[in-house]
Amino acid sequence: MNLPSIYQFYLSDSMKVVIIEDEAPAAARLKKMLAGTGSDILVVAVLDTLAAARAWMRTNEAPDLIFMDIELSDGLSFDLVKEVRVGCPVIFVTAYDEYWQEAFEYNGIDYLLKPVKRDRLAAALGKFGELKDFFSKRFKDLLDYKENKCKSKFLVRRGVEFVSIRVEEIAFFYASHKLVCLMRKDGAKFLLDHSLAEIEKQVDASAWFRVNRKYLVHSAAIRKVSALPKSKLLVEVAPEVKEEMVVSSENSAAFKKWFSK
Repeated sequence: MNLPSIYQFYLSDSMKVVIIEDEAPAAARLKKMLAGTGSDILVVAVLDTLAAARAWMRTNEAPDLIFMDIELSDGLSFDLVKEVRVGCPVIFVTAYDEYWQEAFEYNGIDYLLKPVKRDRLAAALGKFGELKDFFSKRFKDLLDYKENKCKSKFLVRRGVEFVSIRVEEIAFFYASHKLVCLMRKDGAKFLLDHSLAEIEKQVDASAWFRVNRKYLVHSAAIRKVSALPKSKLLVEVAPEVKEEMVVSSENSAAFKKWFSK
């Protein structure tokens, strides 16, 4: 399963760290202390100004953790968190104790006073580890729930027999004369013993959309979308259908948002 990059660290044992510190000796000491923790920590960048940090953040994925000095040569690091979507926890490192309350408003999970002591660094990393474990479990539970909830195949009728069809083989489902049918990508049709509403709950919502009362369509089956009067949409699919497949004006915004992902 392909995971969004923002969640990658939840399922990884390694840790990518950025240090934002304008005092070179302090940055070098912190980097050495991190290397000596015995953990799999990779310092991917050491940045000495807000300007350098802004540029780095805008061209790189967020690290797992940032160690950030507060008073830098070109301003307070809080400004960085305000301006750039940091997207990861921050451990603030500073020689001043006056900012600790404000620090926790800006992704802060701990506040270390210089010179950083090994036991405080270990405690801060332990806190990060506990947060990571907590969200890792929640995220894995979410993935498991999604995998268990979504069907991988459907049992359909073919004459007096039943056939199992994998979801990736299906183009769309449709209702016709109080019956629900499955249309396979090769154009074969099969009857189902489920309503469209039931099927909609059993498939991945990121890949399937209830176009209207009659059709539940997979994104890969859509060949063309055209605008109609009154904000309606005309959807063309493969295999082709004889009637027009129309998205109502009420659902067109939701459809466009789904289809553009």
